[in-house]
Amino acid sequence: MSNTPKIAIVGTVGVPAKYGGFETLVENLVRYGAAHASGPKLTVYCSAPAYPDRPVRYQGADLAYIGLRANGAQSILYDILSMLSAICRRHDTLLVLGVSGCIALPVLRRLTRAQIVTNVDGLEWKREKWSGLSRWVLKKSEALAARHSDVVIADNQAIADHLQERYGRCSTVIAYGGDHARAVAPADISDLGLPSAYALGLCRIEPENNVSLILDAFAAMPDIPLVFVGNWDNSDYGRALRDKAKRHPNLTLLDPIYDPARVRAIRDRATLYLHGHSAGGTNPALVEMMQFGVPIAAYDCCYNRYTTEDAACYFADQNSLYRLVLEGTVNDPKIGQALQEIAQRRYTWGTIGAQYFSLFYSRVDSR
Repeated sequence: MSNTPKIAIVGTVGVPAKYGGFETLVENLVRYGAAHASGPKLTVYCSAPAYPDRPVRYQGADLAYIGLRANGAQSILYDILSMLSAICRRHDTLLVLGVSGCIALPVLRRLTRAQIVTNVDGLEWKREKWSGLSRWVLKKSEALAARHSDVVIADNQAIADHLQERYGRCSTVIAYGGDHARAVAPADISDLGLPSAYALGLCRIEPENNVSLILDAFAAMPDIPLVFVGNWDNSDYGRALRDKAKRHPNLTLLDPIYDPARVRAIRDRATLYLHGHSAGGTNPALVEMMQFGVPIAAYDCCYNRYTTEDAACYFADQNSLYRLVLEGTVNDPKIGQALQEIAQRRYTWGTIGAQYFSLFYSRVDSR
């Protein structure tokens, strides 16, 4: 076997990144590979509908296209077809991001000697938006990923603990980088009419992210401005929160902003970051904001405590968040400084890339 492994990355929309956390991970793995000429040969599987131009290479990586959408109802079949294609092309390792397609792993394992490395993401089946058959499939896929993968990656120690306790499976903990959030110069955002300083929230508007809790707490503090960026119009839940927030002048709700330079400028003005995520593992938005040296108030759950090494402030309900802010507990600049030190030590793409590539080589060398 060649000492240069052939790695297929499956389970995302693709690159260039234009969607979410896993896509940002792949983008940075590809860039890391391009910066290390002796690295593995990468192939990234992409959703053809998302890339009308369909380039064949990006940053030194080969691109392969599957004619299905990577999200929604087609996601399971998209992942399975991507893995099957990668097997047929005789890749040495498949890096599978997410468990959707892992429902087919027992069969696919019989077709290949390739190493299967699966990043299980968060505990997707626990999210409130899933129920019934969808929740069962995701839960079953997680179990099959734990059982049939050669290596399981957890992005957070709490996820690793879950895999050990539930399936008796040891996993490798590799988080996400966040330093790209400050790598771009800030844009002019004067058109947004924002205050010069404010508390900031930024996430998908879903119940498990405790958006309603955060808005209610700040509605009770009319002298403290809150800017909250999210996809409010994507659900009845989000639209109801937006309508309710209109009664409170200190609450500014913005639609999603994807331009990195504008997001950088919005983050630069924040004096406090609110992180309400209660499900999942290491959240990309959290490790990105930790790079800015701003105090963070995070929902009190094991995932957030592991990510922040217990150095943030934590709230469990509206009243505890209200007290943190009103009493000034979160105003201590040492909180932000401690979080920034953690981010620079643990959550840079140089560190994360090195961990993944070391794993790729170790799997090939062990065969």
